[in-house]
Amino acid sequence: MTILLPTDEQPDPESTARTFGTLPPRSGPLYSQAMTVEVEVVREPTDEVVSAFARLLPQLSTSATPLDHGAVGRMLSHDANTVFMARVAGEIVGTLTLVMVPIPSGLRARIEDVVVDDSARGNGVGTALTAAAIDAARTANARTLDLTSRPERDSAGRLYERLGFRERDSRIYRLAGAE
Repeated sequence: MTILLPTDEQPDPESTARTFGTLPPRSGPLYSQAMTVEVEVVREPTDEVVSAFARLLPQLSTSATPLDHGAVGRMLSHDANTVFMARVAGEIVGTLTLVMVPIPSGLRARIEDVVVDDSARGNGVGTALTAAAIDAARTANARTLDLTSRPERDSAGRLYERLGFRERDSRIYRLAGAE
């Protein structure tokens, strides 16, 4: 699946409001006038994809272990995962993983590991990736779509709110070293 988002188009507010909230009106273009963002679902652990993860993952987490072809292949082939990559001028500049799992209360979706290359931030790449994930979750009839974002990532928080996400009053727990 390839989603092409030209610089002069904005997402249709009606399509964004169906399940996951309302996209408020926005003035001006979503992307820089010179930028076209192409988002695709990644299916194969090519050298280009593995190389992109090697470059992007350290920008997301300093503690993440580098991924080899085998690790990328396992991630891509897992039934719960849909991995999106964004390109600008043919170069991979961002990635997002959509995880969808059926549980007793319904199909739940979660956005994980969103990273946009430092050189491409502020140009609609995160918006394009998140919009693709929202569309995929809706198409699958997910009941909810959740994500987390660190408090210091103000611009990411504003992006998610602009796309209709709302902060939840919830506790998040983590068991470290559960390997």
